[in-house]
Amino acid sequence: MSTIPSVTLNDGAVIPQLGFGVWQVPDAEAAPAVRAAIEAGYRSIDTAAVYENETGTGVAIAESGVAREELFVTTKLWNSGTVDWSGQQGRDAVLRAFDDSLAKLGLDHVDLYLIHWPRPMHGSFGNIWKAFEQLAADGRATSIGVSNFGPQQLEVLLQESSVAPVLNQVELHPYFPQHELRAFHAQHGIATEAWSPLGQGKSLLDEPALAKVAAKHGRTPAQVVLRWHLQSGVIAIPKSVTPSRIRENLDVAGFELDAEDLAAIASIDTGRRIGPDPQGFDWN
Repeated sequence: MSTIPSVTLNDGAVIPQLGFGVWQVPDAEAAPAVRAAIEAGYRSIDTAAVYENETGTGVAIAESGVAREELFVTTKLWNSGTVDWSGQQGRDAVLRAFDDSLAKLGLDHVDLYLIHWPRPMHGSFGNIWKAFEQLAADGRATSIGVSNFGPQQLEVLLQESSVAPVLNQVELHPYFPQHELRAFHAQHGIATEAWSPLGQGKSLLDEPALAKVAAKHGRTPAQVVLRWHLQSGVIAIPKSVTPSRIRENLDVAGFELDAEDLAAIASIDTGRRIGPDPQGFDWN
């Protein structure tokens, strides 16, 4: 892991710039996948309540033999359309959800807790954030942040709270590089973290431009994309359940993308998402 750079967040916490994600990994497969990732050298693990694999993730962490302070564990609060997120009732619901995640993970704290989706049509994320502030003050969530937030929602949090999100985890890959949002983050000291950094494998890794850059460096297209994230200052959390790919995704040191490479990657920017638009996403 010494070859993987870290990012210092706005609260002073340090997160590895390359982590391991477990989205769409069944709970029974999470333990061996996370175990393989930790053995390969990953020290940042990203899960979420809705992934339904916090238990398997926690088992792997417990059995890894790696000291807890060497691991950076992230989980996320899922949406709920049945809870009134205002007032004490809403705060208690957030705290209960956090307690449930912590119990499944088998941990006494997480390094980062995120609001998974803003659901701006409900106007509740500001109240949810107040509960997050309590978790941070209590030390049970070392750092707090958000996921899938746009500038408008971030502005609300920045205006209403003295505690700024440490990062915003969003869809980001060469098809959808999020230039404007990243500029907003940089202006306000919020780190950018990419989910689906490899574009969910949907055609992105078959792009001729990426194949050409990969051949130039003797690397795979996936390694080129992850190197692009690192050089862009973005935190990336690729997912795989295949041990060889888990190791391959971590092996992104030892080469540098030059201006020609970066221009080639920029040429495949479509400006289109693969996942849902957070402004209208309201699943429960």
